Amino acid sequence: MSICEQLGNVGSEVGRATKWLEKGKKDLMKNCLDRAFELLDLTITDQRWQNHRQKELKTAREVLADAFYGQGEYKTTPEEIEKYFYQYALAARHNK
Repeated sequence: MSICEQLGNVGSEVGRATKWLEKGKKDLMKNCLDRAFELLDLTITDQRWQNHRQKELKTAREVLADAFYGQGEYKTTPEEIEKYFYQYALAARHNK
């Protein structure tokens, strides 16, 4: 998968998590976030992205964690981080 496809898949899970958060279903939100982190960690360890993308991927992981679980250090909402990842899904769709 391309970087856009990989991060688009992360974004799908983030989108689901955001929707469950809005509905007050924290257990379902956590399940989606667990999968998002799993997919993001797999992308981070993908040897193809060990160069210039590594810093952005790790920062995206920090911001994602902060948006849902943190103290607002990055001042990013779940909706904003969802929009960030959504751009990758759009790019992946455009490139097919």
